Amino acid sequence: MSSHTTVQNPILPGFNPDPSVVAVGDDFYIATSTFEWYPGVQIHHSKDLKNWRLVKRPLDRKSLLDMRGNPDSCGIWAPCLTHHDGKFHLIYTDVKRFNGNFKDAHNYYTTCETIDGEWSEPVYMNSSGFDPSLFHDDDGRKWFINMIWDHRHENNQFGGILLQEYCEKQKKLVGPIKNIFKGTKLALTEAPHMFKRNGYYYLLTAEGGTFYTHAMTMARSKNIDGPYEEDPHGYLLTAKDHQDLGLQRTGHGDLFDAPDGQSYLVHLCGRPLDGERRCPLGRETGLQKTLWGDDDWLRLESAVDAEANGNSTTSNGLPEMEVKVSNLPEHPWPAKTERYTFDSEELHIDFQWLRTPTPESFMSLTARKGHLRLIGKESIGSLFEQALIARRQEAFAYTAQTELEFSPENVQQMAGLTCYYNSTKFHYLYVSVDDEGQRFVDIMSCLGKSDMGLNFPLREGHCGEFITDTRFMLPKEGKVYLKAEVDHHKLTFHFSMNNKDWTKLPVNLDYTIISDEAGGGDGCHFTGGFVGMACQDVSGQKCVADFASFTYKENS
Repeated sequence: MSSHTTVQNPILPGFNPDPSVVAVGDDFYIATSTFEWYPGVQIHHSKDLKNWRLVKRPLDRKSLLDMRGNPDSCGIWAPCLTHHDGKFHLIYTDVKRFNGNFKDAHNYYTTCETIDGEWSEPVYMNSSGFDPSLFHDDDGRKWFINMIWDHRHENNQFGGILLQEYCEKQKKLVGPIKNIFKGTKLALTEAPHMFKRNGYYYLLTAEGGTFYTHAMTMARSKNIDGPYEEDPHGYLLTAKDHQDLGLQRTGHGDLFDAPDGQSYLVHLCGRPLDGERRCPLGRETGLQKTLWGDDDWLRLESAVDAEANGNSTTSNGLPEMEVKVSNLPEHPWPAKTERYTFDSEELHIDFQWLRTPTPESFMSLTARKGHLRLIGKESIGSLFEQALIARRQEAFAYTAQTELEFSPENVQQMAGLTCYYNSTKFHYLYVSVDDEGQRFVDIMSCLGKSDMGLNFPLREGHCGEFITDTRFMLPKEGKVYLKAEVDHHKLTFHFSMNNKDWTKLPVNLDYTIISDEAGGGDGCHFTGGFVGMACQDVSGQKCVADFASFTYKENS
């Protein structure tokens, strides 16, 4: 039997950025950012580094997280998951502002004895910056680390990495605050994680921004508060000088050891569409194998092999799509759900909603047996209260379908199926009525602040929601089946009254708008594509829409 098995990157496809990893015995856990999506923080579990399943979103109640009003791509940034003293420790940031000079980033700390249990009430830590982490030193002390955000326009806003001690007894940060690392010339230094090995404190950071110049930097010191020396080998991981690689935007990540002592890193990455620097799947999580050198510096195994074979063209570590890992016992999980029904009193873990800790205000799984009922709330672009339930896109090509019963009474009521990136970038196949009460199906799109060419007539002005004027009239009553077909760059919408005879709406939509890089909106963004069900009632009458099923099927 081979001593290795091959893992295909990314290991967590779809919107799963800023990974933090911990190994506990023969179990591996990865926590990733969720931004404005609720509940906060995704935690995946694996036993073989190849097969992963979502097991928990711990920030699931108001005392732990309330994001109503948070702008797009604010909310939960870069959690840090560790395990020490028999329990899990989670550090997280709730960012309240994106634009302007300030970030208003509040950092909190929660713990739990089991990964899927009820996490403790949060401890407030500080608000000086984002990307916080917690380091458990071998002398029993705990240290809190975060980047500092400098709001002054004449300064480097990424002002360095701060270190301060945390007192468990007092449940607060204590002692002096020290800036221990200002970063390299690549700048934009963030995402600190700390490790200790052979008498050195190692500081792992991300630099270069989270787009195509992203990188992972390592520095070390004999003293926890520095000074820290930069890795002489260059960046531990980056694709910034190799735009032809399948994995781009590689950086922000974390390190861990498998039970056999082999070291690995998990890292952020993106897969742009062919011919486009756009990633509808968002920022994903990849895995790379690493080796410690005789000089006590960590390097990618691929970089060491390339150098040994005389093939190295760079001192930086380059990401690989396929990685050989230790041949741990194969541990697959049950197959992923493709067709979701709503017979349970709990929503399937694949689904999330936006910002609010009170989903009962806009959804019910008990009001009508076997249905997800959405109660019409604010517009689909609202930052406060909206009725939208969706799941991640995890493949470049997929088909999503839902079965809707909806009887709108006025033009301000609508419900349907949406491919959604954020409040300024989405495509929406919706059912509503005209002024005469005639029910119809049509498409609404919002393209951010892009000047993309459109192949359909627009009803509204630029930088808002566009209606295609391709409506089809529907019977006054009865189920409507709605379908989205996504094939890399292209999206088409379809409807049916019997789930057999389908009508395609006569527009081909540019699906690349569902990405970080397209249509800037109010700035760069950090999430990924979702597809799901929505209902709006901007008249305030709280209309209801009942969904009997939802299907998400990946296409080859």
